[in-house]
Amino acid sequence: MTLSSPLYRDCARLFMVGFPGPQVDADFAALMKDGIFGAILFKRNVGSAQQTALLCHDIKTRAGRPFILSVDQEGGRVARLRGAPFTTLPSMRELGERGDEALATQTGRLLAHELRAVGFDWDFAPVLDVDTNPANPVIGDRSFSQHAQAVARLAVALARGLEAGGVASCGKHFPGHGDTTTDSHHTLPRLPHDLERLRRVELVPFQAFAQAGLASLMTAHVLFEAIEPDLPATMSPRVLHGLLRQELGFEGVLVSDDLEMKAIANHYSVEEAAVQGTLAGVDLFLVCHSAEVQRRAIEALVKAVESGRVPRARIAEAHQRLGRLEARFAHAAEDRLATLGDSAHRALAEGLASHVAGKDPTEWRA
Repeated sequence: MTLSSPLYRDCARLFMVGFPGPQVDADFAALMKDGIFGAILFKRNVGSAQQTALLCHDIKTRAGRPFILSVDQEGGRVARLRGAPFTTLPSMRELGERGDEALATQTGRLLAHELRAVGFDWDFAPVLDVDTNPANPVIGDRSFSQHAQAVARLAVALARGLEAGGVASCGKHFPGHGDTTTDSHHTLPRLPHDLERLRRVELVPFQAFAQAGLASLMTAHVLFEAIEPDLPATMSPRVLHGLLRQELGFEGVLVSDDLEMKAIANHYSVEEAAVQGTLAGVDLFLVCHSAEVQRRAIEALVKAVESGRVPRARIAEAHQRLGRLEARFAHAAEDRLATLGDSAHRALAEGLASHVAGKDPTEWRA
């Protein structure tokens, strides 16, 4: 097996990676050449609007092919792009308290406009978790509401706004992280709820998202004892294939949360998580920090296909879904910086004005 082999490229396409700083480094450039699907950018990568746009332009130009750039831009605590000319958005809880679907859709369109202006194609938002646990250390005000139907209604509206603006949405974290008492960035949470409760609360927004035909969902690194007591959702065929694909009918891209988070890394090897996750139904894996870990994950998937453990048909199925997302949302390098901060967006921003406070839990690792 060589890095340039067709099988290596086929497996590399199931990965989206992070890289260390504000410029393309050698490891990331090599992974781009070897066929990864795209990249996720963090606070460590972005600065001013102009610097971010130049970086995104450089990445897409180097790739020389459709190459998806993603980011977590939710609003509130979780926003990589901050400061003028970007809009400071309130938490989704504050937006949810207004209960206005049209405003949620406008917010999604605003997010899409600003993300497209600097070169992003995919926003890992909105949060579909229901805010049922005041002690939750990671979700809280990132959720629209403590009521499942309100989350479903407003999250779908925001996601439709994003996608109408040319940016793929991603509902997270399936099948629900809102009622946990621990944070999957640091430990492996467990939820003891029975299926009746899950269908009545946690699954309601995800079902709405599936029915709306939206682009993608992200898995939760959480153990759901009533469905699969031995594996986190990211690695569970019962959760991903049985519950999400078969019961809820979701047909879009299924992306994992970061495999380097401690909910996975402290209990499983990244190699096993990638292989088992592929078998469970994940189409794309986030590996956000270490180039060495990224390589190990890709190589493990290659070996699993070569041995017959992972069927080639599963790789082809993931490629089909990724290809549909890419065809709709991958944009060439553009120059749209001058469109940031126009009068309509300033007016919307003033109507949404909010003081954003609190630590971003998704920036858990520098």
